This record gives sequence, C-alpha cells and structure tokens, in this order.
Amino acid sequence: MYDRRVVRGNTYARRAVPTCIHHPNASEIQKQREARKTALARKRAKEQIQLRTPEPVEGREHVHVQTELYLEEISDRIIDVDVECQTDAFLDRPPTPFFVPAKTGRDVSTQIEEGELFDFDVEVKPILEVLVGKTIEQALLEVMEEEELAELWAQQRTYAELRNAELAEVQRLEEQDRRYREEKERCKQQQIQMLQKEKETMEKIAAQAFAKRYLADLIPSVFNNLHESGFFYDPIERDIETEFLPWLMTEVEETLEKKTLGRVMLDSLIRTVTEKRLDMFSRKPLPRHVEAPAEEPKPIDSVPQIAAETEAADPPVVADEETDQGAAEEQSSRHISFQLEEADQEESEDSETD
Repeated sequence: MYDRRVVRGNTYARRAVPTCIHHPNASEIQKQREARKTALARKRAKEQIQLRTPEPVEGREHVHVQTELYLEEISDRIIDVDVECQTDAFLDRPPTPFFVPAKTGRDVSTQIEEGELFDFDVEVKPILEVLVGKTIEQALLEVMEEEELAELWAQQRTYAELRNAELAEVQRLEEQDRRYREEKERCKQQQIQMLQKEKETMEKIAAQAFAKRYLADLIPSVFNNLHESGFFYDPIERDIETEFLPWLMTEVEETLEKKTLGRVMLDSLIRTVTEKRLDMFSRKPLPRHVEAPAEEPKPIDSVPQIAAETEAADPPVVADEETDQGAAEEQSSRHISFQLEEADQEESEDSETD
C-alpha cells in the first residue's frame, strides 16, 4: 500500500518514480557539515560587522526618524472606523452544489494478486545488503579515523613532551650561560676596581710624598715672610706703636698749637705797640707854652710798660715750653715703665699657671 512504485488512483498528478536511491558518502556529509559551519560563521561575522548605533548617553534615548522624501504618520494603533449598512431581510439561499461532470467512456480497473507484482523478501535483499554494507563501511571508517586520531594525539603528546624537555634543557643552558657571563663581568669589574683603587692609592702616596717634600722648605719660608710682613709682632711694641705714640703725638701737637697761638698773640701785641709808637713819632710836636691834655701821656707811658711786659713775658714762654717738653717726656717715660711692669707681671703669671 505504501510503495511508491505502485500507482493508485488518478495518474495525472503522480510523482516521478526515482530510478535509484542515492546514498551520500562520508566525505559528502563532511563537506555539507563544513558548508553549514562556514555559512553560519559568515552569518555571525556579518551580524558582528553590521554597524550599530552607539548607546545613548545618560538621560537620553534613541528615537526613530523618517528619512524618506514624504513623511508618514506613524502610530502604534491602526485607525479603524465602524460602518453600518442596512439591508432587507431575505431568505437564506441554499449553497450551490458542486459540479459533477457526466461520465464518458468505460471504467477500467487492474487487479493485482498477491505475489504477482514482486516478492518482498527477494526485492529487499539487495537493499538490505547495500544498507548493511554501507553501515559497516561507515563504522569501519569511523573506527579507523578514531584510531588514527588516537595515534596522532599520542604522537602529539610525545612530541610535546620532547619539545618541553628540550625547551627546559635550553633554558637551563641559557641560564647557566647567563650566570657564567654575569660572574665573568663581576670578576672583571672587581679587578678593574681593584686596579683603579691601587692606582689611586699610589697617586695619593706619591702626592703625599711630593707635598711633604715641597712643604718641608715652604713652611719655614712662609713663617719668615709672615714674620717679616709683620703678622708676628711683640704685643708691647704693638701697644706702644698703636696707643702710646698716637697719644704722644696728639699731646705734642696740642702743645705746639698752644705755643704757636701764644707766639701769634705776642706778635700781634708787638705789632700793635710798634704801630702806636710809629703813630706817635709821626705826629708833630706841640709847642711848649701849650699844655698837653692831662690824658695824653698815658699812651706814651703805656707803650714802654707794654714793651717791658712783652720783653719780660717772652722768656717765660720758652721756659714754659721747656717745662712742658720735660713734663711730657717724664709722663711718657712713666707710661712706658708702667706698661713694661704690667707686661712683666702678666708673663710671670702665665709662667706660674703653666
């Protein structure tokens, strides 16, 4: 009843009976699977490559905008309108019957008895053999493929183990070589530093010896030059030169100024007296019978008195000068002796403390 090779009913729409059944091979199935995987991968890649609008910033959202030439009103709810129509009530019309054409010609039928068309056991034997053979062949192929994959995996594991062992050995050798290089560089640096330190030490020793030899004669000459320049001095002489002698010079200058002032005053007095005498001598003498005024002789008497006073006063000035010089010399000698006594006392105190 279900065999497609047996035609039943109308033959106008019958399907073409396949002449042979095509069974795909394992390679074709594998190709189909790869083709499906490639198509899915391309579809996923296109979906990933497809440009997407970036996500909206916070507080905003995307809105669909029409870019067509003519705008359309877009709404979620379709506009509908209720319309009514009033008709007259008629009786219901019965349904139209199907068209059945009239029979023409004679009816033909075919009667097939059991066993006349084909024997199922005989006809199904080659099909079963093919199915079983293909199944066994596919199973063997799969088993062989599994065995081949297992051998490949074993070879890969062996190769990976060998490679890892070789890599570990290479790393060990590289690390050993690196340690040897570092040790060599460290030894070189230490040797260079040691030679540099020896060189610096030799240079320092030579510089020290040269400095000692150079300074052996330099220090006495420096001290001599300093002593000659006046950096090393006697405190008593320095005190006399810096304190006593300036004070003595100031005192002498003051004394000389006083003497000069006295002489100037004396010269001025002498000049006035001489001028008055010259005036008196230059005047005409008065007649004898005319009595001179009572007060006229006073200048004449006063002039000799002034001259006598000046003559008598001049020697005492010299005496005063001599006495001032003697007093100054005595005072300076006393001051020097007093300073010498103080210096001797300080030296004796220092010696006692030592």
